[in-house]
Amino acid sequence: MLKIVYPICCGMDVHKSFIVACIASTNAQGVTTYKSKRFSTFTSDLRRCAAWLTEHNCKDVCMESTGKYWIPIYNILESTCKIVLAHPKYVKAIRGKKTDKKDAKWIADIFKHDLVSGSFIPPADIRQLRDLVRYRWKLTSLTTGEKNRAQNCLTVSNIKLDDVFSDVFGKAATAITTRLLENTDEKITDISEFLTKGIKATNEQILAAVDGEICAQQAEKMRIIRSHMDTLSLCKAELESLILSTAEKYLPQLDLITTVPGIQSFAAIGIFSEIGADMSVFPTSKHLCSWDGLIPQNNESAGKKKTTRISRAGAYIKPLLVQCALCAIRKKSNPEIRKRYLNLKKRRGHKKAIIAIARMLLTAIFNILKKIEPYNSDLYTKSDGPPVHREVSLEEAIFILQRQGYIVTAPT
Repeated sequence: MLKIVYPICCGMDVHKSFIVACIASTNAQGVTTYKSKRFSTFTSDLRRCAAWLTEHNCKDVCMESTGKYWIPIYNILESTCKIVLAHPKYVKAIRGKKTDKKDAKWIADIFKHDLVSGSFIPPADIRQLRDLVRYRWKLTSLTTGEKNRAQNCLTVSNIKLDDVFSDVFGKAATAITTRLLENTDEKITDISEFLTKGIKATNEQILAAVDGEICAQQAEKMRIIRSHMDTLSLCKAELESLILSTAEKYLPQLDLITTVPGIQSFAAIGIFSEIGADMSVFPTSKHLCSWDGLIPQNNESAGKKKTTRISRAGAYIKPLLVQCALCAIRKKSNPEIRKRYLNLKKRRGHKKAIIAIARMLLTAIFNILKKIEPYNSDLYTKSDGPPVHREVSLEEAIFILQRQGYIVTAPT
């Protein structure tokens, strides 16, 4: 018989407009009784739900993460209950026996035996910071989309600024585009007023690139796109000031994170908003890396691994860590990271090597926040060399040399 871990607990089936709560109470003889009740998702009714749970001395609650509908419920019950937020696939009911009441009862049944693994939810203030940082990421994605649409307008008009300028939205290219939009019928014959330092293309090449035909419709579309981009830039600037003021209370932790190679201020805020400040919620750094999706999936059957791909977890933090890793391997001031990347790249290729470096950075952040100490590159430099007292076989010695890039040949 399974052990009862939570004698009094509650399972919740969450929907957009209502929730169904089922309290499971188990006595000393192992007999469980159930009490179910339905509440709307209005704030007043959610407070009634919290009072109902308190009335029945229920402190442990389990619910599935249904879209964004769980967030208001979590915010209200957080102060009075210990909530376990579960992925829907871990609390899926038996097919053919599915109603709202049965779903809530099923969640309570598996939760009382502690068979549900909960998701990591940071404290409320860090959740607010995370929401702002993710919105900044959305604004950046919108800006990128508008830039692509603007480039499409230039492409269909046969204006090839991308062939002569490294940045189509740089100072010189933007000035030329503005001139083209002011009068679509007039050809540009003199570009000297638009040129800036660092332009590698010749005047003849630039004149040939702008010799296109932009119609009135494409020109008006370009004006709308540029206006939207200006609005997005203003919104992003306001949002960034709000993010900085919200993150100001965490400056000691952020200063420690920025000591890690490749991580700057906003990258540090983004990483911190996802993982929080308390590293005790993760038993080891491997658990944190698994939560962020930086380890291979466990998909093995009959002794055969079906895949070694990384999991899809960490949709926000994983791309950010990869960008930081790309920045870190380019810096000559971080030889310990670049050396490890090059060694891995020889054997496993660029993609797997850069994921390994991203995991290396996250492991460093875990230990930095746990021990409250800055990044120390000497620890990685020491670990690169073999132990002083170590005996290896001939085959192992050959393998180590080959991994370092040496060509080992048999003696003549």
